[in-house]
Amino acid sequence: MDDQTKHRILMVSDFFYPNFGGVENHIYYLSQCLLKLGHKVVVMTHAYGNRSGVRYMTGGLKVYYIPWRPFLMQNTLPTFYFTLPIMRTILVREKISLVHGHQAFSTLCHEAIMHARTMGYKVVFTDHSLYGFADVGSIHMNKVLQFTLADVTQAICVSHTSKENTVLRSGLPPGKVFVIPNAVDTAIFTPAPERLGTDEIVIIVISRLVYRKGADLLVEVIPEVCRLYPNVRFVVGGDGPKRVRLEQMREKHSLQDRVEMLGSVPHSQVRSVLITGHIFLNSSLTEAFCIAILEAASCGLLTVSTRVGGVPEVLPDDMIVLAEPDPGDMVQAIKKAISLLPMIDPQVMHVRMKNLYSWHDVAKRTEIVYNRALRCSNQNLLDRLSRRMDACHVSRTFRMTAHHHSNSEDKTTERTWLSPHIYPFHWRSAWAPQDLVPRTSTSPLLGRLDWMDGLLTRPTVTQPPRPGTSVVVPGLGSCFAWS
Repeated sequence: MDDQTKHRILMVSDFFYPNFGGVENHIYYLSQCLLKLGHKVVVMTHAYGNRSGVRYMTGGLKVYYIPWRPFLMQNTLPTFYFTLPIMRTILVREKISLVHGHQAFSTLCHEAIMHARTMGYKVVFTDHSLYGFADVGSIHMNKVLQFTLADVTQAICVSHTSKENTVLRSGLPPGKVFVIPNAVDTAIFTPAPERLGTDEIVIIVISRLVYRKGADLLVEVIPEVCRLYPNVRFVVGGDGPKRVRLEQMREKHSLQDRVEMLGSVPHSQVRSVLITGHIFLNSSLTEAFCIAILEAASCGLLTVSTRVGGVPEVLPDDMIVLAEPDPGDMVQAIKKAISLLPMIDPQVMHVRMKNLYSWHDVAKRTEIVYNRALRCSNQNLLDRLSRRMDACHVSRTFRMTAHHHSNSEDKTTERTWLSPHIYPFHWRSAWAPQDLVPRTSTSPLLGRLDWMDGLLTRPTVTQPPRPGTSVVVPGLGSCFAWS
Protein backbone atom coordinates (compact mmCIF):
# COMPACT_ATOMS: atom_id res chain seq x y z
CA MET A 1 0.00 0.00 0.00
CA ASP A 2 1.22 3.48 -0.84
CA ASP A 3 2.26 5.42 2.28
CA GLN A 4 0.35 8.43 0.96
CA THR A 5 -2.97 6.52 1.04
CA LYS A 6 -5.51 8.32 3.18
CA HIS A 7 -7.12 6.21 5.88
CA ARG A 8 -10.60 6.11 7.38
CA ILE A 9 -10.02 5.62 11.11
CA LEU A 10 -12.42 4.77 13.92
CA MET A 11 -11.19 5.86 17.35
CA VAL A 12 -12.83 3.87 20.16
CA SER A 13 -12.71 4.45 23.91
CA ASP A 14 -14.96 4.94 26.91
CA PHE A 15 -12.99 8.10 27.66
CA PHE A 16 -13.80 11.16 25.55
CA TYR A 17 -15.31 14.64 25.78
CA PRO A 18 -17.16 16.06 27.63
CA ASN A 19 -15.08 14.15 30.19
CA PHE A 20 -11.57 15.57 30.66
CA GLY A 21 -8.30 13.71 31.15
CA GLY A 22 -5.12 12.59 29.48
CA VAL A 23 -6.77 9.92 27.29
CA GLU A 24 -9.55 12.28 26.24
CA ASN A 25 -7.06 14.99 25.23
CA HIS A 26 -4.90 12.48 23.38
CA ILE A 27 -7.79 11.18 21.27
CA TYR A 28 -9.11 14.67 20.52
CA TYR A 29 -5.80 16.29 19.50
CA LEU A 30 -4.62 13.22 17.58
CA SER A 31 -7.92 13.13 15.67
CA GLN A 32 -7.73 16.83 14.82
CA CYS A 33 -4.18 16.50 13.47
CA LEU A 34 -5.05 13.37 11.47
CA LEU A 35 -7.94 15.29 9.90
CA LYS A 36 -5.49 18.02 8.86
CA LEU A 37 -3.31 15.34 7.24
CA GLY A 38 -6.28 14.40 5.05
CA HIS A 39 -7.51 11.28 6.84
CA LYS A 40 -11.11 10.61 7.80
CA VAL A 41 -11.52 10.21 11.57
CA VAL A 42 -14.62 9.08 13.47
CA VAL A 43 -14.83 8.64 17.25
CA MET A 44 -17.04 6.10 19.05
CA THR A 45 -17.71 6.42 22.78
CA HIS A 46 -20.58 5.90 25.21
CA ALA A 47 -23.29 8.42 26.02
CA TYR A 48 -22.57 11.18 28.53
CA GLY A 49 -25.71 12.42 30.28
CA ASN A 50 -28.09 13.62 27.57
CA ARG A 51 -25.30 13.62 24.99
CA SER A 52 -26.29 10.69 22.80
CA GLY A 53 -26.35 10.04 19.08
CA VAL A 54 -24.11 11.73 16.50
CA ARG A 55 -22.32 15.00 17.26
CA TYR A 56 -19.78 17.03 15.30
CA MET A 57 -16.78 18.78 16.83
CA THR A 58 -14.14 21.22 15.58
CA GLY A 59 -12.68 20.38 12.18
CA GLY A 60 -15.61 18.14 11.22
CA LEU A 61 -14.71 15.43 13.75
CA LYS A 62 -17.71 13.09 13.88
CA VAL A 63 -18.49 11.47 17.23
CA TYR A 64 -20.89 8.58 17.83
CA TYR A 65 -22.18 8.63 21.42
CA ILE A 66 -23.73 5.15 21.50
CA PRO A 67 -26.64 4.70 23.96
CA TRP A 68 -24.67 2.78 26.61
CA ARG A 69 -24.45 4.30 30.09
CA PRO A 70 -21.32 4.08 32.26
CA PHE A 71 -21.59 2.04 35.43
CA LEU A 72 -18.11 2.34 37.02
CA MET A 73 -15.31 4.89 36.52
CA GLN A 74 -16.79 6.02 33.17
CA ASN A 75 -16.70 2.43 31.88
CA THR A 76 -19.69 0.77 30.29
CA LEU A 77 -20.94 -2.61 31.44
CA PRO A 78 -19.39 -5.39 29.33
CA THR A 79 -22.02 -6.41 26.77
CA PHE A 80 -19.92 -8.76 24.63
CA TYR A 81 -22.08 -9.16 21.50
CA PHE A 82 -24.70 -6.44 22.09
CA THR A 83 -22.22 -3.84 20.80
CA LEU A 84 -21.67 -5.73 17.55
CA PRO A 85 -24.73 -4.42 15.60
CA ILE A 86 -23.90 -0.78 16.39
CA MET A 87 -20.22 -1.38 15.72
CA ARG A 88 -20.93 -3.01 12.36
CA THR A 89 -23.28 -0.19 11.33
CA ILE A 90 -20.63 2.45 12.03
CA LEU A 91 -17.86 0.49 10.30
CA VAL A 92 -19.93 -0.04 7.16
CA ARG A 93 -21.57 3.39 7.05
CA GLU A 94 -18.29 5.29 7.50
CA LYS A 95 -16.33 2.87 5.25
CA ILE A 96 -13.72 2.44 7.99
CA SER A 97 -10.37 0.93 7.00
CA LEU A 98 -8.73 0.76 10.47
CA VAL A 99 -9.88 0.70 14.10
CA HIS A 100 -7.80 2.38 16.82
CA GLY A 101 -8.69 1.50 20.43
CA HIS A 102 -7.47 3.47 23.45
CA GLN A 103 -6.85 2.51 27.08
CA ALA A 104 -6.54 -0.94 28.64
CA PHE A 105 -9.41 -0.56 31.10
CA SER A 106 -11.91 0.71 28.54
CA THR A 107 -14.60 -1.95 28.12
CA LEU A 108 -15.78 -0.42 24.85
CA CYS A 109 -12.21 -0.52 23.50
CA HIS A 110 -11.85 -4.26 24.19
CA GLU A 111 -15.19 -5.08 22.61
CA ALA A 112 -14.46 -2.95 19.53
CA ILE A 113 -11.08 -4.61 19.00
CA MET A 114 -12.60 -8.10 19.12
CA HIS A 115 -15.52 -7.23 16.83
CA ALA A 116 -13.29 -5.40 14.34
CA ARG A 117 -10.88 -8.33 14.07
CA THR A 118 -13.84 -10.71 13.67
CA MET A 119 -14.95 -8.62 10.69
CA GLY A 120 -11.43 -8.62 9.24
CA TYR A 121 -10.41 -5.02 10.03
CA LYS A 122 -6.87 -4.07 11.01
CA VAL A 123 -6.64 -2.91 14.62
CA VAL A 124 -4.21 -0.61 16.46
CA PHE A 125 -4.25 -0.33 20.26
CA THR A 126 -2.78 2.46 22.42
CA ASP A 127 -2.05 1.84 26.10
CA HIS A 128 -1.96 4.97 28.27
CA SER A 129 -1.38 3.53 31.75
CA LEU A 130 0.83 1.28 33.85
CA TYR A 131 -0.44 -1.77 35.73
CA GLY A 132 1.02 -4.09 38.31
CA PHE A 133 1.21 -7.87 38.41
CA ALA A 134 0.49 -8.90 41.98
CA ASP A 135 -2.92 -7.55 43.09
CA VAL A 136 -6.16 -9.27 42.13
CA GLY A 137 -7.42 -6.43 39.93
CA SER A 138 -4.21 -6.29 37.91
CA ILE A 139 -4.10 -10.07 37.43
CA HIS A 140 -7.63 -10.13 36.01
CA MET A 141 -7.02 -7.03 33.89
CA ASN A 142 -3.85 -8.55 32.47
CA LYS A 143 -5.69 -11.74 31.51
CA VAL A 144 -8.32 -9.68 29.66
CA LEU A 145 -5.55 -7.73 27.94
CA GLN A 146 -3.79 -10.94 26.88
CA PHE A 147 -6.99 -12.21 25.31
CA THR A 148 -7.87 -8.94 23.54
CA LEU A 149 -4.40 -8.16 22.22
CA ALA A 150 -3.72 -11.72 21.09
CA ASP A 151 -5.09 -10.70 17.70
CA VAL A 152 -4.19 -6.98 17.55
CA THR A 153 -2.28 -5.79 14.47
CA GLN A 154 -0.01 -3.14 16.04
CA ALA A 155 0.22 -1.44 19.45
CA ILE A 156 1.39 1.96 20.67
CA CYS A 157 2.62 3.02 24.12
CA VAL A 158 3.27 6.55 25.37
CA SER A 159 6.68 5.83 26.93
CA HIS A 160 9.38 3.16 26.91
CA THR A 161 8.44 2.20 30.47
CA SER A 162 4.85 1.81 29.33
CA LYS A 163 5.99 -0.37 26.43
CA GLU A 164 7.89 -2.73 28.71
CA ASN A 165 4.90 -2.91 31.05
CA THR A 166 2.46 -3.62 28.22
CA VAL A 167 4.67 -6.29 26.63
CA LEU A 168 5.03 -8.06 29.97
CA ARG A 169 1.32 -7.93 30.71
CA SER A 170 -0.04 -8.84 27.29
CA GLY A 171 2.63 -11.13 25.81
CA LEU A 172 2.79 -9.02 22.63
CA PRO A 173 5.99 -9.36 20.59
CA PRO A 174 8.09 -6.23 21.26
CA GLY A 175 8.42 -5.66 17.51
CA LYS A 176 4.69 -4.96 17.28
CA VAL A 177 4.75 -2.26 19.97
CA PHE A 178 5.79 1.31 19.14
CA VAL A 179 6.54 4.24 21.45
CA ILE A 180 4.86 7.54 20.54
CA PRO A 181 4.71 10.07 23.39
CA ASN A 182 1.92 12.46 24.23
CA ALA A 183 2.22 16.14 23.37
CA VAL A 184 0.92 19.54 24.46
CA ASP A 185 -0.84 22.36 22.64
CA THR A 186 1.78 25.07 23.13
CA ALA A 187 -0.51 27.65 21.48
CA ILE A 188 -2.83 27.38 24.50
CA PHE A 189 -0.31 26.81 27.30
CA THR A 190 1.82 29.94 27.14
CA PRO A 191 3.77 31.67 29.96
CA ALA A 192 2.55 34.80 31.73
CA PRO A 193 3.29 38.01 29.77
CA GLU A 194 5.47 39.29 32.61
CA ARG A 195 7.89 37.26 34.68
CA LEU A 196 6.73 36.70 38.26
CA GLY A 197 8.72 38.04 41.17
CA THR A 198 10.31 35.72 43.72
CA ASP A 199 9.32 37.55 46.90
CA GLU A 200 6.56 35.00 47.24
CA ILE A 201 7.06 31.55 45.70
CA VAL A 202 3.89 29.80 44.55
CA ILE A 203 3.85 26.01 44.11
CA ILE A 204 1.02 24.67 41.93
CA VAL A 205 -0.61 21.26 42.30
CA ILE A 206 -3.28 20.27 39.76
CA SER A 207 -4.32 16.66 40.05
CA ARG A 208 -7.11 14.32 40.98
CA LEU A 209 -6.89 13.99 44.75
CA VAL A 210 -6.72 10.20 44.90
CA TYR A 211 -4.22 7.72 46.31
CA ARG A 212 -2.65 6.92 42.93
CA LYS A 213 -1.84 10.59 42.39
CA GLY A 214 0.05 10.78 45.68
CA ALA A 215 -2.38 12.94 47.64
CA ASP A 216 -1.16 11.31 50.87
CA LEU A 217 2.37 12.49 50.07
CA LEU A 218 1.12 16.07 49.76
CA VAL A 219 -0.34 15.86 53.26
CA GLU A 220 3.17 15.28 54.65
CA VAL A 221 5.18 17.43 52.23
CA ILE A 222 3.21 20.70 52.33
CA PRO A 223 3.51 21.41 56.11
CA GLU A 224 7.26 20.73 56.08
CA VAL A 225 7.90 23.02 53.10
CA CYS A 226 5.78 25.76 54.68
CA ARG A 227 7.81 25.42 57.89
CA LEU A 228 11.13 25.74 56.04
CA TYR A 229 10.07 28.60 53.73
CA PRO A 230 7.78 31.29 55.16
CA ASN A 231 7.46 32.88 51.69
CA VAL A 232 6.10 29.73 49.98
CA ARG A 233 2.41 29.37 49.18
CA PHE A 234 0.60 26.34 47.69
CA VAL A 235 -2.31 26.37 45.24
CA VAL A 236 -4.03 22.97 44.99
CA GLY A 237 -6.45 22.35 42.13
CA GLY A 238 -8.45 19.17 41.83
CA ASP A 239 -11.02 17.10 43.64
CA GLY A 240 -11.33 13.56 44.91
CA PRO A 241 -11.72 11.41 48.02
CA LYS A 242 -8.38 12.57 49.45
CA ARG A 243 -9.41 16.23 49.50
CA VAL A 244 -10.69 15.78 53.05
CA ARG A 245 -7.21 14.79 54.24
CA LEU A 246 -5.68 17.90 52.68
CA GLU A 247 -8.26 20.14 54.29
CA GLN A 248 -7.67 18.45 57.65
CA MET A 249 -3.93 19.01 57.22
CA ARG A 250 -4.54 22.69 56.49
CA GLU A 251 -6.65 23.07 59.63
CA LYS A 252 -4.23 21.10 61.81
CA HIS A 253 -1.20 23.22 60.87
CA SER A 254 -3.11 26.52 60.53
CA LEU A 255 -2.15 26.95 56.88
CA GLN A 256 -5.43 28.44 55.62
CA ASP A 257 -3.63 31.53 54.32
CA ARG A 258 -0.83 29.54 52.67
CA VAL A 259 -2.66 26.58 51.10
CA GLU A 260 -5.43 27.52 48.69
CA MET A 261 -7.86 24.76 47.70
CA LEU A 262 -9.46 25.47 44.32
CA GLY A 263 -11.51 22.33 43.94
CA SER A 264 -12.15 20.94 40.46
CA VAL A 265 -10.51 23.06 37.74
CA PRO A 266 -11.97 22.95 34.20
CA HIS A 267 -9.35 22.21 31.57
CA SER A 268 -10.01 25.57 29.93
CA GLN A 269 -8.86 27.30 33.14
CA VAL A 270 -5.76 25.18 33.86
CA ARG A 271 -3.43 27.62 32.08
CA SER A 272 -4.84 30.53 34.14
CA VAL A 273 -3.91 28.67 37.33
CA LEU A 274 -0.48 27.53 36.12
CA ILE A 275 0.78 31.01 35.18
CA THR A 276 0.27 32.21 38.76
CA GLY A 277 3.01 29.87 40.04
CA HIS A 278 6.75 29.25 39.87
CA ILE A 279 6.93 25.48 40.52
CA PHE A 280 4.64 22.63 39.47
CA LEU A 281 4.50 19.71 41.91
CA ASN A 282 3.55 16.21 40.73
CA SER A 283 3.37 13.57 43.47
CA SER A 284 2.00 10.62 41.45
CA LEU A 285 2.81 7.09 42.59
CA THR A 286 2.48 5.72 39.06
CA GLU A 287 2.44 7.44 35.68
CA ALA A 288 2.92 6.18 32.14
CA PHE A 289 3.68 9.70 30.88
CA CYS A 290 1.85 12.65 32.62
CA ILE A 291 0.61 15.33 30.23
CA ALA A 292 0.19 17.73 33.18
CA ILE A 293 3.98 18.05 33.36
CA LEU A 294 4.11 19.11 29.70
CA GLU A 295 1.40 21.73 30.25
CA ALA A 296 3.24 23.16 33.26
CA ALA A 297 6.59 23.25 31.45
CA SER A 298 4.97 24.92 28.43
CA CYS A 299 3.73 27.64 30.80
CA GLY A 300 7.31 28.13 32.03
CA LEU A 301 7.09 26.37 35.41
CA LEU A 302 9.94 24.33 36.84
CA THR A 303 8.63 20.85 37.66
CA VAL A 304 9.23 18.77 40.77
CA SER A 305 8.00 15.21 40.32
CA THR A 306 8.26 11.74 41.76
CA ARG A 307 10.58 9.42 39.84
CA VAL A 308 7.97 6.86 38.81
CA GLY A 309 6.96 5.14 35.58
CA GLY A 310 7.63 7.09 32.42
CA VAL A 311 8.07 10.48 34.14
CA PRO A 312 11.91 10.53 33.81
CA GLU A 313 11.46 10.28 30.02
CA VAL A 314 9.24 13.37 29.73
CA LEU A 315 11.54 16.39 30.22
CA PRO A 316 15.27 17.17 30.02
CA ASP A 317 17.13 17.12 33.34
CA ASP A 318 17.41 20.92 33.54
CA MET A 319 13.62 21.34 33.34
CA ILE A 320 12.61 18.91 36.07
CA VAL A 321 13.75 17.88 39.55
CA LEU A 322 13.02 14.24 40.32
CA ALA A 323 12.52 12.68 43.73
CA GLU A 324 11.65 9.29 45.14
CA PRO A 325 8.01 8.97 46.30
CA ASP A 326 9.07 9.71 49.86
CA PRO A 327 8.13 12.87 51.82
CA GLY A 328 11.71 13.63 52.90
CA ASP A 329 13.13 13.23 49.41
CA MET A 330 10.36 15.36 47.92
CA VAL A 331 11.05 18.16 50.38
CA GLN A 332 14.71 18.09 49.37
CA ALA A 333 13.70 18.22 45.69
CA ILE A 334 11.51 21.27 46.32
CA LYS A 335 14.41 22.97 48.14
CA LYS A 336 16.61 22.31 45.10
CA ALA A 337 13.95 23.65 42.75
CA ILE A 338 13.59 26.86 44.76
CA SER A 339 17.36 27.42 44.51
CA LEU A 340 17.17 26.92 40.71
CA LEU A 341 14.35 29.42 40.13
CA PRO A 342 16.61 32.44 39.34
CA MET A 343 18.04 30.48 36.39
CA ILE A 344 14.65 29.62 34.88
CA ASP A 345 13.37 31.73 31.98
CA PRO A 346 9.70 30.85 31.28
CA GLN A 347 9.83 32.16 27.69
CA VAL A 348 12.90 30.08 26.85
CA MET A 349 11.29 27.01 28.42
CA HIS A 350 8.16 27.55 26.35
CA VAL A 351 10.16 27.72 23.11
CA ARG A 352 11.97 24.51 24.03
CA MET A 353 8.67 22.75 24.69
CA LYS A 354 7.37 23.92 21.32
CA ASN A 355 10.35 22.24 19.66
CA LEU A 356 10.19 19.10 21.78
CA TYR A 357 6.50 18.22 21.64
CA SER A 358 3.94 18.67 18.88
CA TRP A 359 0.64 16.91 18.20
CA HIS A 360 1.38 17.17 14.48
CA ASP A 361 4.53 15.11 15.03
CA VAL A 362 2.52 12.58 17.06
CA ALA A 363 0.00 12.33 14.21
CA LYS A 364 2.71 11.76 11.59
CA ARG A 365 4.32 9.02 13.68
CA THR A 366 0.93 7.42 14.28
CA GLU A 367 0.30 7.55 10.53
CA ILE A 368 3.42 5.42 10.02
CA VAL A 369 2.01 2.81 12.42
CA TYR A 370 -1.28 2.84 10.50
CA ASN A 371 0.56 2.26 7.22
CA ARG A 372 2.48 -0.61 8.75
CA ALA A 373 -0.69 -2.16 10.19
CA LEU A 374 -2.48 -2.07 6.84
CA ARG A 375 0.48 -3.75 5.16
CA CYS A 376 0.33 -6.70 7.56
CA SER A 377 -0.96 -9.91 6.03
CA ASN A 378 -4.21 -11.41 7.26
CA GLN A 379 -3.87 -14.46 9.48
CA ASN A 380 -5.98 -17.49 8.80
CA LEU A 381 -8.77 -18.39 11.18
CA LEU A 382 -6.95 -21.32 12.80
CA ASP A 383 -3.94 -19.17 13.74
CA ARG A 384 -6.18 -16.51 15.23
CA LEU A 385 -8.19 -19.03 17.23
CA SER A 386 -4.99 -20.64 18.47
CA ARG A 387 -3.69 -17.34 19.82
CA ARG A 388 -7.04 -16.62 21.48
CA MET A 389 -7.07 -20.04 23.14
CA ASP A 390 -3.49 -19.59 24.33
CA ALA A 391 -4.50 -16.36 26.03
CA CYS A 392 -7.37 -18.14 27.81
CA HIS A 393 -5.22 -20.67 29.64
CA VAL A 394 -5.02 -20.12 33.36
CA SER A 395 -1.52 -21.56 33.43
CA ARG A 396 1.08 -22.50 30.86
CA THR A 397 3.56 -25.35 30.61
CA PHE A 398 6.93 -24.85 28.98
CA ARG A 399 9.19 -27.68 27.90
CA MET A 400 12.74 -26.56 28.49
CA THR A 401 15.83 -28.46 27.41
CA ALA A 402 18.72 -28.06 29.83
CA HIS A 403 22.26 -29.39 29.48
CA HIS A 404 23.66 -30.68 32.76
CA HIS A 405 27.39 -31.16 33.20
CA SER A 406 28.75 -33.69 35.68
CA ASN A 407 32.16 -35.21 36.29
CA SER A 408 31.11 -38.57 34.93
CA GLU A 409 29.00 -37.74 31.91
CA ASP A 410 27.11 -35.04 30.05
CA LYS A 411 23.35 -35.35 30.19
CA THR A 412 20.65 -33.58 28.28
CA THR A 413 17.53 -33.55 30.44
CA GLU A 414 14.11 -32.11 29.79
CA ARG A 415 12.46 -30.03 32.48
CA THR A 416 8.94 -28.66 32.77
CA TRP A 417 8.43 -25.03 33.68
CA LEU A 418 5.04 -24.18 35.15
CA SER A 419 3.95 -20.55 35.35
CA PRO A 420 0.56 -19.11 36.36
CA HIS A 421 1.17 -16.14 34.07
CA ILE A 422 3.06 -15.76 30.82
CA TYR A 423 5.71 -13.08 30.65
CA PRO A 424 8.64 -13.00 28.22
CA PHE A 425 11.71 -12.22 30.29
CA HIS A 426 15.48 -12.06 30.35
CA TRP A 427 17.07 -14.94 32.25
CA ARG A 428 20.14 -13.65 34.04
CA SER A 429 21.77 -16.25 36.21
CA ALA A 430 24.37 -15.37 38.81
CA TRP A 431 25.33 -19.01 39.19
CA ALA A 432 27.92 -20.80 37.07
CA PRO A 433 26.43 -21.62 33.67
CA GLN A 434 28.27 -24.92 33.49
CA ASP A 435 26.06 -26.27 36.30
CA LEU A 436 22.82 -25.96 34.38
CA VAL A 437 22.75 -24.25 31.02
CA PRO A 438 19.30 -23.37 29.63
CA ARG A 439 19.31 -24.02 25.90
CA THR A 440 15.87 -23.57 24.39
CA SER A 441 12.24 -23.52 25.41
CA THR A 442 8.99 -23.66 23.51
CA SER A 443 5.99 -21.52 24.38
CA PRO A 444 2.57 -21.74 22.73
CA LEU A 445 2.42 -17.94 22.87
CA LEU A 446 6.01 -16.95 22.10
CA GLY A 447 7.25 -19.93 20.13
CA ARG A 448 10.78 -21.27 20.39
CA LEU A 449 13.02 -19.16 22.61
CA ASP A 450 16.78 -19.01 22.95
CA TRP A 451 17.20 -18.43 26.65
CA MET A 452 20.87 -17.53 26.49
CA ASP A 453 20.04 -14.54 24.29
CA GLY A 454 17.23 -13.51 26.61
CA LEU A 455 14.24 -11.31 25.98
CA LEU A 456 13.00 -8.36 27.91
CA THR A 457 13.13 -7.87 31.63
CA ARG A 458 15.40 -8.46 34.54
CA PRO A 459 14.64 -11.14 37.12
CA THR A 460 17.84 -12.40 38.75
CA VAL A 461 18.28 -15.93 40.06
CA THR A 462 21.05 -16.11 42.63
CA GLN A 463 21.03 -19.88 43.18
CA PRO A 464 20.73 -22.70 40.64
CA PRO A 465 17.30 -24.31 40.72
CA ARG A 466 17.43 -27.92 41.84
CA PRO A 467 14.95 -30.64 40.92
CA GLY A 468 11.88 -30.45 43.13
CA THR A 469 12.38 -26.79 44.07
CA SER A 470 10.73 -23.59 42.92
CA VAL A 471 12.11 -20.15 42.17
CA VAL A 472 9.96 -17.05 42.64
CA VAL A 473 11.02 -14.09 40.51
CA PRO A 474 10.45 -10.77 42.38
CA GLY A 475 8.27 -8.28 40.54
CA LEU A 476 6.70 -10.81 38.17
CA GLY A 477 5.07 -13.16 40.63
CA SER A 478 5.95 -16.16 38.45
CA CYS A 479 6.89 -19.52 39.96
CA PHE A 480 9.25 -21.89 38.18
CA ALA A 481 8.66 -25.51 39.21
CA TRP A 482 11.43 -27.94 38.32
CA SER A 483 10.47 -31.58 38.19
